[in-house]
Amino acid sequence: MTHDRRLFLSGLLALAASGARAQSSSPPSGVLHLVVPFAPGGGNDVFARQMARGLGELRGQTIVVDNRPGAGGTVGSEHVVHSGSDTLLLGHTGTISINPALYQHLRFDPRTDLVPVAMFATTPLVLVVPATSPARSVAELLALARTRPGGLDYASSGSGTGGHLTGELFKQLGGVSLTHVPYKGTSPALTDLIGGQVQMMFSVLPPAIALVRAGKLRALAVTSSARLANLSDVPTVAESRIAALANFESSLTYGILAPKRTPGAFVAELSRQILAVAATPSFRLGLDGEGAVPLLGDGNAYAALIARESSKWAEIVKSSGAVAD
Repeated sequence: MTHDRRLFLSGLLALAASGARAQSSSPPSGVLHLVVPFAPGGGNDVFARQMARGLGELRGQTIVVDNRPGAGGTVGSEHVVHSGSDTLLLGHTGTISINPALYQHLRFDPRTDLVPVAMFATTPLVLVVPATSPARSVAELLALARTRPGGLDYASSGSGTGGHLTGELFKQLGGVSLTHVPYKGTSPALTDLIGGQVQMMFSVLPPAIALVRAGKLRALAVTSSARLANLSDVPTVAESRIAALANFESSLTYGILAPKRTPGAFVAELSRQILAVAATPSFRLGLDGEGAVPLLGDGNAYAALIARESSKWAEIVKSSGAVAD
């Protein structure tokens, strides 16, 4: 073989190797799609648009947010399962860890048909009661529930939601009777809570905090493992000094997932970039506005959390008999 021919073949091999590396670390399209499995306007949508903006700037690539609501997030999630590596999913505890137990006939399993890329935030809930409630602590709320026939009624934004299942967890660990009253959204639930039609609620933070500061609701505890900066005077449920609640924690975790067949090199690259965006002050400020706190972890950390949360919530769904709306 001549020297020139050897150089020519070496060049072809190098070019092929370079192309393979590029194919394994880059999506097949110039545009990435980030699917939000819920309607525009909520916290999911806000997080997705913040991430898409930061990630697009970092990658020098267009990232389009695609809202695909329906069936508690299962419609959008299934779309991503059957998509190529140019499509990503904004995932959270409800769609990834709760839905497989809640929906009996899912045509996919988000825990095995999707690849965790990175997690970046968590949103705890806040336990609120009417401002006129005699309960001023978790201990007093449990005592109040034990004095009333049938216990207390607690509101949620719908069956199978984080607020509903957190109430079931509180009920089981606290050893009290509580009756779930589902609403079509957070706003009507909070309205009836203010009016006293229900006695308690585990609510998402932004609307509840506003009502607490307006004197219409009282915050008894947050469901995170540590106190929150914007509610530093409100203890955690675990701080109630009730042994059964010593390890109480309930938060929704947000992250990015990709279709199972997405090349591993691209997943690793994207993971590093997501965590870099999530660590920026502007992104963290956006999280704070939605009552979220940073929770950074790569794909392995996210996968481990999904496994723990799936086991935890499957037990609650089963014992409570919760069904999807």
